[in-house]
Amino acid sequence: MNNTTNESDRILRAAGTSLQVNREGGYHRPADSIGQGSRRLKKNHWKKKLGILGLAVAGLWVASSVVGLVIGGLGFTGIFTTVLATVAAVFVFSRWPKMKVPRRENLNKGDVRRMVGNTELWLEAQRPALPAPAVKIVEDLGVQLDALGMQLETIDQNHPAARDVRKLVGEHLPETIDSYRKIPAHLRQEERAGATPDKQVAESLGRISKEIDEVTRQLADGALDDLAVRTRYLDYRYGENEETASES
Repeated sequence: MNNTTNESDRILRAAGTSLQVNREGGYHRPADSIGQGSRRLKKNHWKKKLGILGLAVAGLWVASSVVGLVIGGLGFTGIFTTVLATVAAVFVFSRWPKMKVPRRENLNKGDVRRMVGNTELWLEAQRPALPAPAVKIVEDLGVQLDALGMQLETIDQNHPAARDVRKLVGEHLPETIDSYRKIPAHLRQEERAGATPDKQVAESLGRISKEIDEVTRQLADGALDDLAVRTRYLDYRYGENEETASES
């Protein structure tokens, strides 16, 4: 009986460790959050999962207690069965439901916080498909997007500059990456017109990163009428992006 009890304790400890590891992103964590926005959404997701897990575990033990009262006690077998059911619940609900990556067309929807968080989550999911220089820029973009989001919260969301900035972040930034991903992998290092798609996407993201930094500074200074964001991001849209997309 002692051996069985020790095994139950071991299983429970293993389940607890598994839950903690999953909360932290698994044993292998190649893709940490790039910004506070995505980190906040992940934290909220885990709170919901833990809430579901808590209800499931509480339900199991309440049901076991009721059964025990009806039949005059669960006995060791009943308690052990409940423990195993608890372990199974921890295993299942630590993995389900998984957090969904936002669809690109939905990035610019919702309030500023939601837009920034969704864009960061989407960017994180794109990293495995990007060349190393572009990955570094994407990781730096998280901090920039957090700062930009804070500035956008302080201005009228109907101001043309605010709408243009949201379009730059929620539409044209992901379009740059989407254009690159449409190119077959074996062609991404093939040079055309003096540059490879790998180099082009890194340069395009670098320019957008500089643009976001400049816009954030101007917003901080209250220089809304000096942004001229539309001219700049349309240049990216019909310049760099179209050139990259043509490689496909």
